[in-house]
Amino acid sequence: MIPLLTADEMRAAERQAIGGWGVASLVLQEHAALGALALLPPGEPLQVLAGPGNNGGDALALARLAHLQGRAVTVWSPFAQPHWQGDAAQQARLWQGLGQTVLTTEAPAQTMAAWRGWVVDGLFGLGTTRPLEGPAAAWVQALNASGLPVLALDLPSGLDPSSAEVPGEAVRAVKTACFGARKVCHGLLPARNWCGEITLVSIPLDQVPTGHLALLERPALAPRAWDSHKGSFGHVAIRAGSLGMSGAAVLAALGALRVGAGLVTVLTDPEVRAEIAAQVPEAMVQPWRGKVPAEADVLLVGPGGITEVPDWQGPLVVDASALKEGEGPRWMDRPGTAITPHPGEFARLFHLARPLLMDERLAQARDVAAGKPGVLLLKGAQSVIAGGASPDLWINPTGHPGLATGGSGDLLAGMVAGFRAQGLPMREAVATAVWFHGAAADRLPGPGLLPHDLADLLPELLRG
Repeated sequence: MIPLLTADEMRAAERQAIGGWGVASLVLQEHAALGALALLPPGEPLQVLAGPGNNGGDALALARLAHLQGRAVTVWSPFAQPHWQGDAAQQARLWQGLGQTVLTTEAPAQTMAAWRGWVVDGLFGLGTTRPLEGPAAAWVQALNASGLPVLALDLPSGLDPSSAEVPGEAVRAVKTACFGARKVCHGLLPARNWCGEITLVSIPLDQVPTGHLALLERPALAPRAWDSHKGSFGHVAIRAGSLGMSGAAVLAALGALRVGAGLVTVLTDPEVRAEIAAQVPEAMVQPWRGKVPAEADVLLVGPGGITEVPDWQGPLVVDASALKEGEGPRWMDRPGTAITPHPGEFARLFHLARPLLMDERLAQARDVAAGKPGVLLLKGAQSVIAGGASPDLWINPTGHPGLATGGSGDLLAGMVAGFRAQGLPMREAVATAVWFHGAAADRLPGPGLLPHDLADLLPELLRG
């Protein structure tokens, strides 16, 4: 997992290092500046933008270190008389002690037309919570229009470190030197798109910063024993498929089989049993007679128009048509259960306004899953995983808009059931399935992607 910290969580880690461990705040700043300076091409002239707070202190420290290396450096401020605060005041004195000055202009666009080399953005950092305005907004707008390459210190000015959204004018960086740990804006879209190439710069903290939000990394799959057999990897039962909607059952079965489930039984409406069996000969396809096989390890219900959930006490994945209005709390209260709604289904399940922004999705997911044993997979761009009696939210970074096609969710639901049948706890089964589902899509960029294409890629991807 890659932690994504809020501004408050990052400040707490820095306070612990300063007050508890005893490292000086200026030492943190010097480490940050040195690490950021190493990301800039050698020999290039630098235009450094310094704000009045700690981010400006980082910028002034970088300017001083670059100047001492013999580089051509000019420091600028959007404000005629910057009121340096905290460590930035000390860094300003050190810069001025070298006989250097801080320049400003009321016409940033015209001034930037003469600039060459790289621009270092140190205007605003962790303290940003509101849209930029006045001279700062004008400078950022001019910088974005200039076409100059920008290295942002910690985060591009104008982004809220604790938010996925872009509140107003914000620097579009080519590179971002992220200090200590990634913040929310470094991992979540759309803010992530303003950061360019992100490099984590180490600063002296006595503890690894942690928070309640994290990006998934490639899951580690346990190796299979040499004497394994089909019974070693679980039995998935899938209640899916109705007249005119048999394809969903086919794709769900493929999802479970392609991630390695040992046995798959599709329990379908009698009218479509033959056509499903013809397309997935590897699965057992039986007409639904009101009973789940006793030997099943997990049950998936909903793909292909199936609305009723059988009386089943074991692990359960509820998807598609089985996600009925108002029943979200019921499933989140049921241990061993995963629900897999897209945003529209999610809103109906919990009687909520449909979440349009990423921050809304996070807040609503955290609220409905708080303290609940059930697992929520809120699908979409950067799917959100919540619940399972954990306060943490996990975000999936894999995948692209090509996944927005019919059947993609059916394949994913089958994958979740397949991983759960193999013994993964439900929350980990959901995370593993959604990561590999998106990673398969990443090998096939562009529109026109079919779920069958993803299914065919999964065995090679799982081996890799």
